[in-house]
Amino acid sequence: MDAIKLMTQGCIKEETPAFSIGDTVRVAVKIREGEKERIQAFEGTVIAKRGSGVAETFTVRRLSYGVGVERVFPLHSPNVTDVKVIRKGKVRRAKLYYLRGRVGKSAKVKEALK
Repeated sequence: MDAIKLMTQGCIKEETPAFSIGDTVRVAVKIREGEKERIQAFEGTVIAKRGSGVAETFTVRRLSYGVGVERVFPLHSPNVTDVKVIRKGKVRRAKLYYLRGRVGKSAKVKEALK
């Protein structure tokens, strides 16, 4: 095993949430304000996942007051406390960057029926 894997082995979370591209998720993030620490939720559509191991990240996009807001979260960060899947999306792409240019109903991802 190489040195990087040995160093990052303790940083990887044991259980990672099962979500994929197109899913609507609610990410609970620790926010630190001075001495106080609180948990803030960020809800949106997963438009990208990249990386592997400790460097794995995912991008969540939502509309906030008519403005698109994207946030990149490290999957194994201690600041990301929870990721809940609100609804599963039906997509045929690995990256949903085309949603950036869409507004209204065309910016929605269809729900996957099981």
